[in-house]
Amino acid sequence: MTRPVTARLRVRVQPNAARTEILGWYGEALRIRTTAPPSRGKANQAVAEMLANALDIPRTDVGVVRGHGSRDKIMEIAGIDETELRRRLTDLL
Repeated sequence: MTRPVTARLRVRVQPNAARTEILGWYGEALRIRTTAPPSRGKANQAVAEMLANALDIPRTDVGVVRGHGSRDKIMEIAGIDETELRRRLTDLL
C-alpha cells in the first residue's frame, strides 16, 4: 500500500488585517494576512480556504496540524508534494 502524498507548510498568520493576501516568504514560512478574527478558528478556516484557492485544490485537502491558537502554524496539504507546493506558491508571488 502506498502512502498518500502530503506536504507540510509553515505559515505566519496576521489575523484581523485590513485585507486578505499572501505576502511572501518569511524565512521558511509563508506570510499570510486575513481579515478574519482569530476567535473560534475563523482565521484558520480563512487561511485554509485561501491556500486551497491559490493552489487550485479542494478545501478539504488543506488543514492545520499544529498551531491552532498561534500565529505560527503548520498546514498540511494533501495530494501535492513539497516541491510542487513551493513551486506553485512561488509562481503566485
